Amino acid sequence: MQPQPHWFRGIFAMTLGMAGAALSQNKPTAAAAPNQEAPMSNSPVSIIRHGIVCSLPQEKFGYFGWPSVTRQDDGTLCAVASGLRFQHVCPWGRTTICKSRDNGKTWTYPQVVNNTPLDDRDAGIVSLGGQRLLVTWFTSNTSHYFSRDPNNWLKKSFPPDDFEAMGKLLDTWTDEMRAKWIGSWFRISEDGEYWGDFQRAPVNTPHGPIVLADNSWLYLGKRWDLNDKKTMHAGGGPIQAASSDDEGKTWRLLGEIPLPEGMVNQHAHEPHVAALPDGRLFAAVRYEKPFQVLFSESSDGGATWSVARPSGAMGSPPHLLLHSSGALICVYGYRMQPFGQRALISRDLGKTWLQDIVLRDDAPDGDLGYPCSVELADKSILTVYYQKCRAGEKCSILYTLWKLNLD
Repeated sequence: MQPQPHWFRGIFAMTLGMAGAALSQNKPTAAAAPNQEAPMSNSPVSIIRHGIVCSLPQEKFGYFGWPSVTRQDDGTLCAVASGLRFQHVCPWGRTTICKSRDNGKTWTYPQVVNNTPLDDRDAGIVSLGGQRLLVTWFTSNTSHYFSRDPNNWLKKSFPPDDFEAMGKLLDTWTDEMRAKWIGSWFRISEDGEYWGDFQRAPVNTPHGPIVLADNSWLYLGKRWDLNDKKTMHAGGGPIQAASSDDEGKTWRLLGEIPLPEGMVNQHAHEPHVAALPDGRLFAAVRYEKPFQVLFSESSDGGATWSVARPSGAMGSPPHLLLHSSGALICVYGYRMQPFGQRALISRDLGKTWLQDIVLRDDAPDGDLGYPCSVELADKSILTVYYQKCRAGEKCSILYTLWKLNLD
């Protein structure tokens, strides 16, 4: 049997039975009608509304997942995702972008930024100031998981005709093409519209690097080791920081995040990092077994890191936002019943945390998450993520607008 990628196992190995129960028990409600006012208000946060960034749930290539969001200097919101794909694992993923100029009330139709011959997954986006943008993603060699064996796990999740169509496409993939396009990638746009050359990065994570106060980039991610044939991500590398002083032209690898006894790099993935006002770097990491968020810190710019420790959050992957109030916010997908999106909030820069703050809990199953937050001008927070609006549909890119109750 072909191995399953960690981003597939993390959903189905843990929640398959629960998801089946949820589909029969949960009412198939319209989870995120445009600008739907949310009835819940639970301290220490208030939910303002839920809404849709992009939803094509009935289209054959209408699956969207693994988004990120940023805000340009003029207030434009830019959300990217792996979209216009067939399903969670397929070779047709493309990097798409949607924009909003009214704080998320309306969004443009998805525009394709990248469409390499491989599966373009996990899109990140970072504002570089003005209208300049950075987009990150990684490519996946879907043929590694494909087999016409009747017991192939991927075959079981496809209609027969669509599985055969995928097989015909994958039959055209050569090792030379895979080696050319496999990797952790980024592109820069000088105006937010036209995109520059494809460039490689030595690590990868869903939401990309952060820009530090000196304008250097700090990219905390999974080290992008390749297999012997250079056609597939090896997967067993550490969570490691990389730094660039020239916007990705050159990179310097920094320290690895050590794991506590009993944990292994094979199960550590998809970190994010925030720069704190006291000079520390604060990191959150996805860990598979059990499915949770780990925390680590660096006081020397990423050269060394503390041993990762459990956060108490039983979900993943995480995204960190330092709010203008001083609050440190960690959002993550919650893939147990009730399925949805949750947050951790720290008022003391990561020393203590308010746990299990529900942003929404109405998803029909565990194919969801990868939330990413941005602060708006009025100090409210817009968090984008992927999940299904209704049971049986393809996944959409949704958002929640919420605020901290600061009093």
